[in-house]
Amino acid sequence: MIESPGLLVTILAFALVIGPLVFFHELGHYLAARAFGIHADAFSIGFGREVAGWTDRRGTRWKLAWLPLGGYVRFAGDMNPASQPTAAWLALPAEERARTFQAKPMWQRFIVVAAGPLTNFLLAILIFAAFFWAFGAPRTPPVAQLVMAGSAAEAAGIRPGDRIAGIDGEHIDRFEDIARIVSIRPDETLRFAIVRDGADVALVVTPRRIVQADRFGNRYDIGRIGIAPGEQVIERLGAAGIVTESVRHTRDIVVMMVDTLVQVVTGRRSVSELGGPAKIAQFAGQQMTIGWLPFAEFVAMISINLGFINLLPIPLLDGGHLFFYLIEGIRRRPLGPKTQEWAFRVGIAILLPFIVFVTFNDFGLWQRLAGLIG
Repeated sequence: MIESPGLLVTILAFALVIGPLVFFHELGHYLAARAFGIHADAFSIGFGREVAGWTDRRGTRWKLAWLPLGGYVRFAGDMNPASQPTAAWLALPAEERARTFQAKPMWQRFIVVAAGPLTNFLLAILIFAAFFWAFGAPRTPPVAQLVMAGSAAEAAGIRPGDRIAGIDGEHIDRFEDIARIVSIRPDETLRFAIVRDGADVALVVTPRRIVQADRFGNRYDIGRIGIAPGEQVIERLGAAGIVTESVRHTRDIVVMMVDTLVQVVTGRRSVSELGGPAKIAQFAGQQMTIGWLPFAEFVAMISINLGFINLLPIPLLDGGHLFFYLIEGIRRRPLGPKTQEWAFRVGIAILLPFIVFVTFNDFGLWQRLAGLIG
């Protein structure tokens, strides 16, 4: 087991993850707004009191705040959470008002808001593309060359030489896809479509739950069925193939996130697996200790997480704004200020307890409380 990194390494790693990801997220909003002629009053990395900053020739204040756990771009005319025009906005000269966020049509505001999360996905795609360019992409045939004695696969009737063509209706064209699906579904019944000696065979396989520990002692529940492929095949890709593979890999990670979130909500996966900033800092420091390549992959994963979470239809998040814009597009008019105000109160009521919950998870406080109660 490797000794965990010290506090300074952990803080540095956390800053190298969160800082750039927040910057690129907000830069997505900023660049989309600038393309539509919207003026940005401020571009902030972090919240609270300004530590350092400057004002560019367009009048945008670029600043670094003392609490680097997020950031924002404040557009002219977008002065409240519900993006409702104020009396001050209505009093602006027509030319100046035309450069504000509220003056733009709904579809432009939709793009500006969506650009932040989409930039996070794009950043992850670029990181994965660099990996596939440098190391190639796995293309191991989905054939069970080895079936371990006493395994879930043997119990289900899988034999050496069987080709796995599909799992629960999802087409399988490489062995790596099997591990991706099975690993997050321990103790769940899966329908395998097998090709054996040219004939189609349908089998039901239940991955067994095992506890796996990494080199830092972190423990995870994962599913295993007990098959192994032949020699791993790595394929070098051209430019088009790298882009396609990077997009596919990002999509697969998003699908895994949705699956695991559903498992947590339905009680099939422990809520202890949910983490917040402290957990991100811990893992960031550990990945940096291993090396820059694992750290870069971790940055891509957190970037996808940031994009995914921000697209959830919860008021205060980008997804909440996008949901309101969709309603506005359907109704041909926005929701009333009172309705939006109550929606944002509900959003706060959802997010604040969740933040407290994951913070308790990060520091193991739930286990300590359970020990005290017990």
